[in-house]
Amino acid sequence: MKVILKSDVEKLGRAGDVKQVATGYARNFLIPRKLALEATPAALKWSEQGTERRAKRQTTLLALAKETAGKLASVHLSFTRPVGEQGKLFGSVGKSDIAESLKASGFTIDKKTILLPAAIKDVGDHEVEVKLAHDAVAKIKVSVVARG
Repeated sequence: MKVILKSDVEKLGRAGDVKQVATGYARNFLIPRKLALEATPAALKWSEQGTERRAKRQTTLLALAKETAGKLASVHLSFTRPVGEQGKLFGSVGKSDIAESLKASGFTIDKKTILLPAAIKDVGDHEVEVKLAHDAVAKIKVSVVARG
């Protein structure tokens, strides 16, 4: 089934792209979540009219994301967590902790954009990626310090 993407979909395409996908994927996932619409002749015509607008908006958003990524590169977050006798952390530092700390630093970042495969459970310095846009990824430094 051919669909027109209404917003960026990870590993599929960007907004405005016309893609051939499995019928079930389109009907059960993309269309109900308003990520895509069926590529009818009328929808294709509508999509062509908005291509220039989307390109301009995408360029503006990418420039803004790269500017924010540059600012985030200098951010260093520090967390203090209690540690047991063997040096193991009680608890961890997760995406929501990092997002709250970034918000306190003046950056409004959605925790879904923080690329952290698993919560940080070790004391020390860590590097965490924040994916702001398709082509804008910032790396921030996160330190976890032991509290007796």
